[in-house]
Amino acid sequence: MSITSENELNGMKRISEIVAKTLKEMRDYTKPGMTAQQIDDFGGQLLNKQGAKSAPKLTYGFPGWTCISVNHEVAHGIPSANKIIQEGDLVNIDVSAEYNGFWADNGGSFVVGKDIHGYQPLVEASRNILYKAIHAIHGGVKICDIGRLIETEARKSGYRVIRNLAGHGVGRSLHESPEDILNCYDRANKSKFKRFSVVAIETFISTSSDYANQESDGWTLVGNKGGHVAQHEHTIIVTDKAPIILTSANEIWN
Repeated sequence: MSITSENELNGMKRISEIVAKTLKEMRDYTKPGMTAQQIDDFGGQLLNKQGAKSAPKLTYGFPGWTCISVNHEVAHGIPSANKIIQEGDLVNIDVSAEYNGFWADNGGSFVVGKDIHGYQPLVEASRNILYKAIHAIHGGVKICDIGRLIETEARKSGYRVIRNLAGHGVGRSLHESPEDILNCYDRANKSKFKRFSVVAIETFISTSSDYANQESDGWTLVGNKGGHVAQHEHTIIVTDKAPIILTSANEIWN
């Protein structure tokens, strides 16, 4: 969507604050020994208390309030009771929701407890690259150039990107135009970021894989070459200068 009124701006600020604080509280709540379902139920309670509706559940009938991916899972992980979080696990929580007709999306990967497996450098690379990408965006910038920036920065850090997952427009629904804010350079994409548009920008930084494939459960995505992936995501408003980061309350850069 594009912001055309004070009401729309306030609507996007409110839902973005809800999903951002929910993500932060879920991250802080996560401890070794918990199940992904326990963490998801906690997130669902937070959303429900604020009158927000889970976007993946509402839009796709997803079996969870949020997506919780662990270790080898790239995205769209089902928060089941069989998924038990262990010390040092790489966990990604993606929270998106609707409130009063407005939608926002955010996510973040983190290491639970001590970094006994050495995942933290991957996490740091993902969120640092997201920071660089978002702060390079303003009205008139080519979408493909942001993809090239993300891919270039990933290579500099010794990593790859997942080439078939992307950021997207958001606001009046979960996924809107532009649908193809890739983590790599796509020379065929001539689209540019438009001033006052609302977009969800996300990184998928990988140790080994280039593409994500869907598991037999119909939801979970895993890498085509194994390894691990860190994802971070903010919903922003594009301006002529620095973007407005609507989901800053998730504190993924802190």
